[in-house]
Amino acid sequence: MFVDYAVIEVHAGKGGDGAVTFRREKYVPKGGPSGGDGGNGGNIIIQADRNLHTLLDFRYKKKYEAANGENGGNSLKDGKNGQNVIIKVPVGTIIKDAETEEQLFDLNEESQKVFLVKGGRGGKGNSKFATSTNQTPRFAEPGKPGEFKKVILELKLIADVGLVGFPNAGKSTLISKISSARPKIADYPFTTLEPNLGIVRYKDFKSFTVADIPGIIEGASEGKGLGHQFLRHIERTRIILFLIDITSEDYRKDFNILQNELKKYSPKLVQIKKVIALSKSDLADSKKIKEASTAKFKRMNSKTLIFSSISGYGLNELLDILWKNLEQKETD
Repeated sequence: MFVDYAVIEVHAGKGGDGAVTFRREKYVPKGGPSGGDGGNGGNIIIQADRNLHTLLDFRYKKKYEAANGENGGNSLKDGKNGQNVIIKVPVGTIIKDAETEEQLFDLNEESQKVFLVKGGRGGKGNSKFATSTNQTPRFAEPGKPGEFKKVILELKLIADVGLVGFPNAGKSTLISKISSARPKIADYPFTTLEPNLGIVRYKDFKSFTVADIPGIIEGASEGKGLGHQFLRHIERTRIILFLIDITSEDYRKDFNILQNELKKYSPKLVQIKKVIALSKSDLADSKKIKEASTAKFKRMNSKTLIFSSISGYGLNELLDILWKNLEQKETD
């Protein structure tokens, strides 16, 4: 099950209390204060792990607590620090404050670590308070409480190419043909209920990743349909590939609706490089394909690509164009 949103509570450990003790040793008639310091509370650390692909674990466990620090002991013995807790999340996870929704961290690199909450400092023992005027202090410092936060974990897939289109535009079929991903495919709308990620092997020792999200409909940015739940996954892509069914009555209208929904969701999406392709050419005759090849789209100067995932027509050309654009992005 793909889960890309979770809310959890994290409690760092409390610091141990400092000790109030005095030396009671044979042949030491005037033993002074010997209370040790308390240990620091454990921290909670979040680490990005590329072997994870979903936030499913956080659906079942929503509270994480680090260990408290040990109290100080006699004979100047300090308490042990509380053990840290490391929480692993997929690469691409954003952490937000649950109350303010302020973004705290963006874990977009493998093995990246951040301290989410820090443990309380251990209290000082009475030995640390001895002075020339107070040689037998009978007090120590209590440990400080650990930090607490309620945070939102939000996963945004990191992919080179993001597929955007209406339901049944052929996105799932395409990703199944060009990668080893095996999404559900059927002849009814909203077959795709969760994002799919596939790795495309391109020519000799080259590859790139493609993300397929559920179909977008008009009003998706306002919560209609399913695509709005997953539009966040398009934000991290380097190229957006718009798929439009070649049997559509109005290509330009379809493109404008999709473009408008992305813009409403996040103005940043407008700045991402875009490629348009007309899918399902196997359902069109030669006259329709010739007519579609001359279709022009607003602010798109590149050639309109036409392909069929079923017959394989135009697939190699599509991959060539995607790779060329990815290389251009790398150069830029």
